Amino acid sequence: MKKDIGLWIDHREAIIVILTDDCEEIKHISSNSGKHIRYSGSSHAKTPEGLKEVTAEDQRDRKFTNDLNSYYDGVIALIREADSIQIFGPGEAKGELAKRLEHEAPRAHILAIETVDKLTDNQIAAKVRERFTV
Repeated sequence: MKKDIGLWIDHREAIIVILTDDCEEIKHISSNSGKHIRYSGSSHAKTPEGLKEVTAEDQRDRKFTNDLNSYYDGVIALIREADSIQIFGPGEAKGELAKRLEHEAPRAHILAIETVDKLTDNQIAAKVRERFTV
């Protein structure tokens, strides 16, 4: 059975539309990563002995990265078996996911990566149907 998937993704949420020969399904995955705050300037403190201290900022960055990796793992688990994938969204998440898919789900064929703003579930489903319906 053919399985085409379109997904809208950002760092907070993924909306996945799964199209098969006889069915259309929409799934939501939420991220626990929250908003990533970046600070300018030097972020690493040194001790008198010259060793780097782990700062609160380092801990936040590590937590954000771990949460984001878990989120991407959940998305990839749902889309891994797709024949074709369309990825769209507003920011960096779509490119980050596409790069991970190349390594973790080589069977999946990414047809398009597009930049779009927030869409409703119905708009996302319509965009996916438009891509995959002949």
